[in-house]
Amino acid sequence: MKQSTALDILKSGENVFITGSAGTGKTYLLNEYIQYLKAHLVFPAIVAPTGLSASHIKGQTIHSFFGIGIREFIDTDFIEVLLARRYLRTRFKNVEVLIIDEISMVSPQLFSNMDRILQAFKNSPKPFGGVQVIASGDFFQLPPIFKEVTEHKFAWQSPSWRDLDFKTSYLEVKFRQDDSKLISILDDIRAGEISKQTYETLESCHLKELKLNHRPTRLYTHNIDVDRINEGELNKLKSPARVYTHRERGMKHHIEKIFKTSMVLEKLTLKKGAVVIFIKNSSEQKYFNGTIAVVTGFNASDKMPIVQTMNGDKIMLSYDDWIVEDEEGKSIAKVSQIPLRLAWAITIHKSQGMTLDAVEIDLSKTFETGQGYVALSRIRNIDGLRLMGLNDMALRVDPLILKVDSRIKLASQRAIKEVEAIENLKEKAKKHIVKLGGTTDKSKINKEKNTKTSSNISTYTKTKNLINSVSSIKELAKKRGIIEDTVVVHLSKLQEEDKTLDLKKFKPKSKDFAKIIKVIKRIKLQKDENDFTEDGSMKLKPVFDALNENVSYYKIRLAMLFV
Repeated sequence: MKQSTALDILKSGENVFITGSAGTGKTYLLNEYIQYLKAHLVFPAIVAPTGLSASHIKGQTIHSFFGIGIREFIDTDFIEVLLARRYLRTRFKNVEVLIIDEISMVSPQLFSNMDRILQAFKNSPKPFGGVQVIASGDFFQLPPIFKEVTEHKFAWQSPSWRDLDFKTSYLEVKFRQDDSKLISILDDIRAGEISKQTYETLESCHLKELKLNHRPTRLYTHNIDVDRINEGELNKLKSPARVYTHRERGMKHHIEKIFKTSMVLEKLTLKKGAVVIFIKNSSEQKYFNGTIAVVTGFNASDKMPIVQTMNGDKIMLSYDDWIVEDEEGKSIAKVSQIPLRLAWAITIHKSQGMTLDAVEIDLSKTFETGQGYVALSRIRNIDGLRLMGLNDMALRVDPLILKVDSRIKLASQRAIKEVEAIENLKEKAKKHIVKLGGTTDKSKINKEKNTKTSSNISTYTKTKNLINSVSSIKELAKKRGIIEDTVVVHLSKLQEEDKTLDLKKFKPKSKDFAKIIKVIKRIKLQKDENDFTEDGSMKLKPVFDALNENVSYYKIRLAMLFV
């Protein structure tokens, strides 16, 4: 199905299951529909099973949004407890559209829990309380993690799934992969028939040397391998180590539960230059579970770590809390720790949803169907793959999914015919917006768009208005009440809008900056399309790599103002 057809089905108000292989634009389609709804003053609830997947679509985790914490099962008594919480009553009162991403990682039990909770808060026996439900994901990807063997492990095996009567949108055009060989490998895995050509292509990647200025991300199936590699890499760093010991409060069995159900460490050892991953979402939206960063130093006063994310954001960390609550929502146990783990290597489970230009993958210990498919679908091109090993399980997918996939495709074909048979799609879309409590008034829609635009411009204008009254970026940041990194982002945006803007006073005179500018100019001349974004802007990463990762993203971004 084409994305335009899928969007028409979404706008018509149907419950929709969006699927397709990795890189077919499922998240892009979701964002298109989200923007459409918001333009019509409808604000959907957006959830996903993990912090990382939630961050990709700017949503919340299912457990957090529905107020169920780390519980796997809920009963009528617990739903009564939820109903008594005022913030949840306010939240669910306004929910008219629910978007669930990475549905392959949602268990049947969790799917049914969402259904029961919405029915209770909406006081309606209709599936999910009558709200429009959009589930997106690929069941060839990794399933939920279960502590015990279970017969039913996919969301579509829940009775609630059948009750929703989903229209299926099976997207087929691939956008992430730009390599016919890689596409052929992924298609073979999905078909459950691995060709001789696929084996030969993978063999050519075995222990292949990648021409990179940096070590690629390494994906492994088991935590024990990930921990071994990360500890080895940490030991190679010559800088002094800092150890952060957890703090705890509460009964022992509750504390043990926190350590079992989260990635928090009793002891965390860090050094300057360590690659790390966040293991918790920030309550202030500063970072998300799954964000990769590098330790750039430690705060002089309290010795807390300072990290820089891959997109250049600098964050100073402090202890965060993992809490167990009782039925009334009161804290009965707490573990406090820095929300980081080492991340030169990460598990394939953690990589789900990432897109990588280069990766080193070890599938020699694959223990679960779908792991090989997820790992291989992280990369854009077969040239960026170094394969360390492969076992018999690595290229397998769940036999049940193979059987169901053909039925999902047929359902998608039926949905295409049904939407083509609708005489007035625009009118049906209008009625759906009205039903949701939104607006179809064009003046209000344009006003909403203009309000957002002016809001964005105003913050840059505030920065621009202060340029002539300060002598340094540090002073400008202080006057604006923002960090220096943000000031540089503002200056870059202002420079794009006004090429005559004079920023010479902010130009550093150190040798470091002369080197950075030299590298930027060289990369510009090389004109390698991989070093630039779609709008022609230069990426920060190639400059960072060319300088042997010895210069901060902040300095690179600042230098780009003067090239």
